[in-house]
Amino acid sequence: MRDLPVDGGMLRVRGVELACRQVGHGPPLLVLHGGSGPTPGASYLAALAAHFTIILPTHPGFYGSPHHGRIRSVDDLAYLYLDLIDDYGLDGLTVMGFSMGGWLALEMATKTCARLERLLLVDAVGVKFADRETRQFPDIFAQAQDAVARLMFHDPARMTPDFAALSEDELAAFVTNREALIHYVWEPYLHNPKLLARLHRVKVPVTCIWGDSDGLATPNYGRQLAAALPDARFELIRQAGHAPQLEQPQAFVAAVLAACGGQPARVEP
Repeated sequence: MRDLPVDGGMLRVRGVELACRQVGHGPPLLVLHGGSGPTPGASYLAALAAHFTIILPTHPGFYGSPHHGRIRSVDDLAYLYLDLIDDYGLDGLTVMGFSMGGWLALEMATKTCARLERLLLVDAVGVKFADRETRQFPDIFAQAQDAVARLMFHDPARMTPDFAALSEDELAAFVTNREALIHYVWEPYLHNPKLLARLHRVKVPVTCIWGDSDGLATPNYGRQLAAALPDARFELIRQAGHAPQLEQPQAFVAAVLAACGGQPARVEP
């Protein structure tokens, strides 16, 4: 595919200045990050860049990226990225979404799959199967950080950041990302009440890749999501929580390549 006109790390989409990176070579892979923001230096991305042209935008508001008045919800983000896909002719596109990014990928695919090849949903949220009075996902904004870490990681001691060791810029990024996440997912909390009834519109193959220790969006929820989609399979990654791409990058890359018909790759630990 041709290079996107990313100028100084920014891509213009219908009047919106979108922070964006493009790396690698091969068929296009749009990576939609979750609430922690993009992780451009992660080993799984370096491994996947040998197989794909990775398009890695930063949702408006994350990491101090510009807000835009008309981008107020996950639904608004879905139309923003569909405009990006159309404006730059990204045909045969694989969309990979993490957590909130998986919700975003589903919202996009229920609107149109015209240019999409497949979806890869990694510990996605966005769909509520529980009844109206039952919470589908634990409230991560009402719990202490150590409790949230136990929900999010298989090995919290290894994966939880040492906030005392972070720089002022890193702490500011953490706070900014948290504020941006609340902006998009707070009400309704981590889901769209209408999305379940729209899943039949997802006309492309879907692979749901899940960490077996995810306490936020549990593996049982992931299996329900796969069963509710027309053409989906469920892939479990052992010894990983809500971010298997970070806890088990080698197994994660192997799962992605298998889903896309390629060969597993090794990732340096």
